[in-house]
Formats: sequence, C-alpha cells, structure tokens
Amino acid sequence: MYQALYRKWRPRTFDDVVGQEHITETLKNQVAGGRLSHAYLFIGTRGTGKTTCAKILAKAVNCLNPVNGNPCNRCSACLGIDDGSVMDVVEMDAASNNGVDSVRALRDEAIFSPATVKKRVYIVDEVHMLSTPAFNALLKILEEPPEHLMFILATTELQKVPATILSRCQRHSFKRLDNASVQNRLMYVARQEGLDLRSDAASLIAGLAEGGMRDALSMLDQCSGRNVIDSATVYSAMGLAGSRLICDMLRHILNHDTASAIDLFTELWQGGKDPATVLGELSALHREILMSIVAPRGGKQLLSGCYDERTLRSFAGKFSTGELVNNINIIQSALADTRSGQARTVCELCLITLCEPDLGDDLPLMRQRIAALEQELRSLKERPVVYAPPSEAPPAFEYELPDEPYERGAPYSPVEYPAEAQADIYEEEEEYVPDTVDELNDEEDIFSQLPPISELPPLPGDEDIPSDPRSALMSFSAQMPSFEEPKAEPEEEDELDVPSFMREKEDDKPRKSVEIKRKVYLSEENTPVEERSVYRAAPPTAPIAAAAPVRAPEISGTQIWEKTKSALSGVIPFGLYVLLTDPTQVDGYVSGSELILSIKSAFALNMLNRPDVVAKLASAATSIAGRVITARIVDADKAPAPPERASTSTGPDKLDELGKFEIVSFK
Repeated sequence: MYQALYRKWRPRTFDDVVGQEHITETLKNQVAGGRLSHAYLFIGTRGTGKTTCAKILAKAVNCLNPVNGNPCNRCSACLGIDDGSVMDVVEMDAASNNGVDSVRALRDEAIFSPATVKKRVYIVDEVHMLSTPAFNALLKILEEPPEHLMFILATTELQKVPATILSRCQRHSFKRLDNASVQNRLMYVARQEGLDLRSDAASLIAGLAEGGMRDALSMLDQCSGRNVIDSATVYSAMGLAGSRLICDMLRHILNHDTASAIDLFTELWQGGKDPATVLGELSALHREILMSIVAPRGGKQLLSGCYDERTLRSFAGKFSTGELVNNINIIQSALADTRSGQARTVCELCLITLCEPDLGDDLPLMRQRIAALEQELRSLKERPVVYAPPSEAPPAFEYELPDEPYERGAPYSPVEYPAEAQADIYEEEEEYVPDTVDELNDEEDIFSQLPPISELPPLPGDEDIPSDPRSALMSFSAQMPSFEEPKAEPEEEDELDVPSFMREKEDDKPRKSVEIKRKVYLSEENTPVEERSVYRAAPPTAPIAAAAPVRAPEISGTQIWEKTKSALSGVIPFGLYVLLTDPTQVDGYVSGSELILSIKSAFALNMLNRPDVVAKLASAATSIAGRVITARIVDADKAPAPPERASTSTGPDKLDELGKFEIVSFK
C-alpha cells in the first residue's frame, strides 16, 4: 500500500526534525535528565513539526532503551505507540471533540494508571478549538495532575487559548523553516525515492510551502508523476501562472497597457488558472519587490525564492514604496471580493484599476499619485547640475581716472589727458555687410558713383571745406548733432530743392547703405570751436505736459459675477458648473473687494464649498475686475445683503402706504 511522502518521511527521533533545534535539544535534555513537565504547549504554524515532536516525546518518555533523549524505535513501547496498539497514548483532535462531554470523559480516564507503559500521554491537537466549558473542565486536571499523567497541547492560534491554561503549561514556539532547510530535505527525499528533482524546482517548492515541511512534501508528492521535475512541472501541477507570466503582467501594469494585461489574463483563464490564484501570485510579486526595497540587505530571508534578484531589482527601480503598498491593498480587496462568485469580473476590474490609477479618486489612489510625483521630484533633484561658464565679453572702454577725487560741490573741470590718449576721438562705425561678392568689390568705389552735389547750398562754417564731394559729404554729416532737439511748431516754408541723387526712383534698386564715420568728442574743451554749438542748444521753451493716464472703465458687481461664471466654463467639473450657474441654487454678488456666493441649499453648499473651487472663483474674478477680488461661500441664511439690493429697499413700499387710508379705489 502506497503511503504519502509526508507520512512516510515523518521524523521518528528528535535528531530527524529539521529546523527546530532550539526545541528538540531542550526536550532531549529533559528526557535524559528526567526533568519532565506534566503539560506542554506547542505553538506554531502548520507543517512545522508540532504533532511530530509530540509523538516523539510520547515515545521518548515511555521508551525502554532511550538514546541520549531519543526513542530507540525498536522496543515494544516504541513500536506499540507507532502502530497505535498502546492505549495509554491517546491523540485527540479538539476540532471534532470540542465539547465539554469529551473533556469530562478524558478527565475521568486520566486518573487511572497506565497499563503497559510508564506514563499516560494525551496529545490534544488544535486545542484552541475547545469551547469555554471544555477549557474549564480541562483546567482542574491540569492544575492537580496525577504523577503518571502528561498533556501535550498543540495549537496554531495562541490568542484563543485562555490565560489560565497558558500559565500551567511549558510553552515551545515552533518557527517557520527557512527555504534552504526545506530545499535540502526535499533533495534528500527525492534521492531516496528515485525522483529526478531539479534544484530550481526544489527552490520553487520551498518558496511555495512558506516554511511548512508537510506542505513541501505534499507538493513533491503531487509532482512525482513526471520523469523530470522542473519549475515548469511545478507550475503546471500547482495550477499557477508562473513567474514569467506574472512578471509580464506586472510590466503591462507598469506601462499602463490595459489591453495587454486583460489579454494575458484571458489567456490564463482559458488555460484553467484560477483568478484568485493569479491575483495571489501578483500580490506575492508586489510583496517581494517591496521587501527588496525596504530591506535590501537582510531581506533575503523574507523572500520566497520564486523570483530571481535581477528581476526584483529591475522592478524595484520603477516602483515607489507608496505605489507598491497601494497596489497590494487593491489586490487584497479584490481577493476578498472573489468569494462572491464573480471571480473573473473582479479580477478584470482589479487589473484595469492597477493599469489606470487615474480612474479612481479614493484615498489610496491619491496617495499613489502623490508618491509618484515625489519620486519624480526626487529624481530631478538627484540629477547633476551642469554649470556653463559665461562667454568672455569684449573688454570695455577703459581710461585712467584722475588721482584727485572729485569733491561734492566743486566746479567741474575737465581732465587733462595726454596727447596720445586724447587722439582726437574714438570713432563709431555702422557695420555694413555686403550681400554679394560684387558688392564687396564695388564697396571702395561707392563714392565715385555718386553724382556731383554742386547744387547744395553752402552751410555756415563750411567756407574752408574743399569742393570734393566726398569731403563735403563727411563735413555735412559731422555738423549733425547727436541728440534730438525739441520740435518747434511747423511753419510754412518753401520746399527744398532735393538733389536728384537723393530722390528715390521707382525703376532703380534701393540704395545701398553707406559706411559713414562720425566724430564723437569726450568733452567740450576737446571739441573744435566751430562745433561747440551743439553743447549750447537752447532748452525747450515750455515743459512737455505728461499724458493723462488712461483708466479702464469700471464694471459693476453684477457684470463681474456674470463674466466670472462664463470664465469658469470648462475650468471646473461640469456638475459643479451647472450648480454654480443655477440661480435657484447660487446667488453671487460683489461687496467691495469680495465676491460672495450665497448658497440656497445644503447639497450645493457641500459640493461648492471646496478650496479649489473658491481659488478658481477668486482668480477669475480678479482677472475680470482688474483688481484683487477674494471669494467666499456662505449659507443663504447667513449671507449679508447685496449692496445694490440693499439700496433699493430703503424706501417705504407704496402698497404699505395705501394701508393708511380706509377706502382705496383703483381706476
């Protein structure tokens, strides 16, 4: 008869127990030294060895030939306990025998001495399932037990065991097994059973077992039908999507590719994968990435081993901690909703929410958006700032300052510069860039092409200037002042006789710009006598009146309110805009520098009384009025009266005045 692997390879001595050395060494020393307690309480998750150690302890205390605290497994007591023929060792399941009657029957039998062994041992599994009366019935015998009696209680939920029971037991906490211990045990069992178990499959099974040796052996037994047991065999046997497909789905979520994520889920669903299992694997991947971020050094013990470190690091650099936590909460909520019977629909909605977080406005999604913005801002701050040195500017005009400082109130005296430094002047030139090569060649001959200017009348002071056209032109330009003189009132004068070469001809090309040099003097003393007249220009006869400022026409408060409503179209949500423009719900008016919105219903007040709406109202009103306008939303019952309406209601009503007369007739 075939026996399951977890039963066939159950440890028979304390030395065979894997990963619980802190408990097995203590129990071995107590058995060897004879310092045994009358009640033990074993605590731990499923498959960690609680019931196994209880049976080994029951054999060790009754073994005829113990070996260093371990049972020999060859004497009659050990063999009888293994095959169940010894009636003094009783194993009871508290999940099915949780009533007070079962505990009373146990208590009545416990007072009798054992028949074939040294001690009567009661192993109560899942003791937390006992009812309150059953715990009370068990409490009396635990408080004053006979010398030949021993209780070994096992539970997975310590918080459900009463404190009165805990205080009378010696507690031992069983820990989860690490992946390496489970993997080594699986490889040993596979060699003994003749199974071709690959190391990647053993690592995957150890991660899926979550620290339970019994679960790991059960998975190995489930995969033993294949000739070669690899990771693909484990995924197929367990009905899992696989790490590769789950990573692909997470990439679709990261890229906000909703269509690809739904297509991949449909493929998994048609392949027989359970939607709840797919969500569980997706949640486990998020959890692995989160652990690799928050505990990068010591977090290897927290990882299941289903995903390699390279994959986790690639995802860790693209998700923030807030996004991972929010995604896990969304997936866990969807897992709870899959029990309603619409597992496929719930899973599809969950994937859509993960791919498109902008669809929701609940608090977790807002936290996710804020976390994404903070991460982007942090990345911008971490970027190196490249400093570009300013280009070298051309040196400014330099000259030597006088040694003696200028005294306030002293008359101005020009500085005497040496003849070399005063070299008449510096020249300002207008840069001329020729358009073509021909223009560049013809630039020197530009004055030779000019017609004679003999018809120009001589200017005052130009009697000694030669009649050369080029010199005359330069002398003419030198007499031009460097500033604009105030314009006098226009007078009717005869039209000047403009030379023909200065007139524009329609059939000729536009004239080319000519390079003209102008002399600029540093002071009046350095200026020739005949040119000093520019420094003695007569001041304007009358000051120029400043133009009156142009003021924008003022608009009334009603116009401000109407234009503000029009400006908010498309700026705020449509539902809020409908409420804002409904006169039966909202009445707005301007009082001084404040825009007051009188709300007439509690619903509209709750919808519109938001900081963002008030800010947009104030911004729109300020831009329309041309001055600072603040906005305030108040209840209609507490709103002040509008200024325009208050002024119209000061006088007495005419119908009220008619009430003074006894008889009133209308014709």
